[in-house]
Amino acid sequence: MCGAGRPGHDAWREPYQRVEAAGESLIRGVLIRTVEATGRLTEADEAVAAAALIAAQCPGGAPVDTPYGPETPMPVLPADLRALADEALAHIADDEEGPGSNWVAQDERKRWRATLALLRAVLAPPPPSLAPFDAQP
Repeated sequence: MCGAGRPGHDAWREPYQRVEAAGESLIRGVLIRTVEATGRLTEADEAVAAAALIAAQCPGGAPVDTPYGPETPMPVLPADLRALADEALAHIADDEEGPGSNWVAQDERKRWRATLALLRAVLAPPPPSLAPFDAQP
């Protein structure tokens, strides 16, 4: 997942397998629950896995490169999931008690935060383009 995860840790196996098996319905559900969650974000790992799968389908998105990712390509996911994934990642990044907060190695925590930022950069909707003004004499 874009170089994310916990090196030497199987934390990504189960989230990716669940996301791959259930497809869009699970992706949408886990993202909504993460956005709406108060307190502990119990599905943060699944939400990051879902966001990575969505980002992989976006322009500039990196393919999911973990052995726990999908074995076959995911079907094209609805475009509206981009904004929802970005919102979920923002909620996760703002959670001081969430994933990454209890990691001993500061470098790993920094890499986790950088991965969230990279995913959010890919997921963020492109800025609206303004049509050039026609200059009339």
